[in-house]
Amino acid sequence: MTPTLLIADDEVLLARVLESELTSLWPEARVVSVVHDGVAALAAAREHQPRVAFLDIRMPGMSGMDVARELIEFDVPPLVVFVTAYDQFALEAFERAAVDYVLKPVQRERLEATVQRLKARLSGPAEADDGDDDAATAETDRLGQLLARLESLEHATPGAVGAPQRQYLRFIKALVGQEVRIIPVDEVIYLEATDKYVNVVSGAGEALIRTSLRELTQQLDPERFWQVHRGTVVNIACVASAVNQSLGRLSLRLRDRPELLPVARQYAHLFKQM
Repeated sequence: MTPTLLIADDEVLLARVLESELTSLWPEARVVSVVHDGVAALAAAREHQPRVAFLDIRMPGMSGMDVARELIEFDVPPLVVFVTAYDQFALEAFERAAVDYVLKPVQRERLEATVQRLKARLSGPAEADDGDDDAATAETDRLGQLLARLESLEHATPGAVGAPQRQYLRFIKALVGQEVRIIPVDEVIYLEATDKYVNVVSGAGEALIRTSLRELTQQLDPERFWQVHRGTVVNIACVASAVNQSLGRLSLRLRDRPELLPVARQYAHLFKQM
C-alpha cells in the first residue's frame, strides 16, 4: 500500500522544501496535501486519512499540538512527525516519548533517518490484517505522553532555583442569577467546556463562567487538575476509578457524582495503572 503523507507548515517555502525532500527520499510515498495552518491541516487529515502527518508545532488557527490531539481520536490515527524549532528541553521530551521530530531548518540527513524510522513502523504489526492493534495503541500512548509533557513545559514558569513558587488560582467567581458565587478551587470536581462558557461543577452545584477552558487550566495546579478530554478537566482527587468501556475506551467514575466522564484516547495513559 502506498504511504500517504500530509504536510502542514505555515512557512510556505519550508513546506515546499519538505515536500521536495520527502519526494526524493521516499519516492514510493505520496504527498496528499500541503497546507499552511492548523485548521486546514485537520480538515485535510479528515479528508485524506494520511498514514503520516508532518506538523509544524507553531501554526495559526490551531497549533500542531492541537491538531495532533484531534488526530489521536481518529479510528486509524496517523503517525505524527513534528517540525519544530523547540529548544533542547523540549527535544528531550520528544526523545523520551519516542515520537519523531524534524528540526527547522530541515536537514536532509536528519529527514532521511526519520523516513527510515517511519518505514519500519509502517511495516510493523500495526499494518497487518490480523486485528492486532497493540502497536497502534502504543503509538497513540507515546504521542499522548509527549503532548502532556510539552503542555507542562509551556505552562512552566522559568526561573532559577530559589525563585518564588508559582501561585495558582484559589477561587473561581461565577455569576449565578443575581449573585456572584465564590467557588473555592479545592471544591471543584471538574470543568467542562460548552459552546461559549465553562461549566464549573463543584460540591455546591454547577455554575457557568465566560473564561475559556484553556485560560482557566493555565491558572490551575497541573498536579491536581488533569485534562482528560478536549473539553474536560477533572480534579484528580475527586476520581474514584477509571472504567474500561467498549472498544478500549475509558471513563472516570467520580466519588460524589453519578455521571461518568469520558477519557480521550490521548489521555488514556494517565490511568493505565489505576
